[in-house]
Amino acid sequence: MSGSATSDPGAESADIVIEASNLARTFGDVVAVDGIDLSVTRGEVFGFLGPNGAGKSTTVRMLTTLLRPTGGSARIGGHDVLGAAAAVRRIIGVALQDAAIDPLMTGSELMRLQAVLHGIPRSESRRRCPELLERVGLSGAADRRVATYSGGMRRRLDLALSLVHEPSILFLDEPSAGLDPTSRLALWEEVRRLNQELGTTVFLTTQYLEEADELAGRIAIIDRGRLVREGSPEALKATVGSPTLRVDVDPVFLEATRKVLAGFGPGRPAREGRVAVGLDGGAARVTEVVRALDDAGISVSHLELDAPSLDDVFADATGRRLEGAAE
Repeated sequence: MSGSATSDPGAESADIVIEASNLARTFGDVVAVDGIDLSVTRGEVFGFLGPNGAGKSTTVRMLTTLLRPTGGSARIGGHDVLGAAAAVRRIIGVALQDAAIDPLMTGSELMRLQAVLHGIPRSESRRRCPELLERVGLSGAADRRVATYSGGMRRRLDLALSLVHEPSILFLDEPSAGLDPTSRLALWEEVRRLNQELGTTVFLTTQYLEEADELAGRIAIIDRGRLVREGSPEALKATVGSPTLRVDVDPVFLEATRKVLAGFGPGRPAREGRVAVGLDGGAARVTEVVRALDDAGISVSHLELDAPSLDDVFADATGRRLEGAAE
């Protein structure tokens, strides 16, 4: 847009609340994060998408002052994560995937303890803690020991704990890992409310394609410690282009199927027993594909055509599917 060319770059940089430059972390000979650059603006939900072991949690731990970088730099709300760690901690909330929550305490007790640790006056704590427990749907379980909570309840309690001091920036590390579908949807709705009603900036790490697609306005995809793609979900999908045609066949027909489909578009990564291509021309050519497979004597057990997804973006960038990356 023509307006962007005349915007004040200083004003734009003032809105950047999370910034990393050539950020790196090694553990001995293992490179966990390999010199990444990223920036997140105020009020944004930023998705950090990648498979297990890609470097997501290590990045979050560096950005939240829990782990020292071995290279590069990072600033949160204008504060350096090394030189001004205390100032960073005052403005962020952190809900980590492996957060330790005392199972012998009740939800209310943990909330009050968190308020004390943040120096919140008792009168304010009495108001704020019940409100947060109600916000995450735990009012009825407030006086129960955390040992009796389900996994979803613990994740929601962890979210409430991270919000006690009303942070302007919230880091969520794999917030819905291990949750059932209902709990996952409830957590997503709460993240949306925090962002839309309070203007909270959210930095969300996830390995779930749907979660990134649903919540994030912008996404960075990390693989093996390096950023491989970045942009809005729509823009990233647009880079893939044609929809993906997936064909399941008996193993004896795999090679013949690959040869037939090679004439319809570029090959794409697929699980065992399946052949996938980017179908040039889209849905209009499905009948032509079916006819070609039939003419070649290939028996098809399943055929589907899907619009480009974030998994296709990951596959295009890395040559493998996100779902199978952990294997």
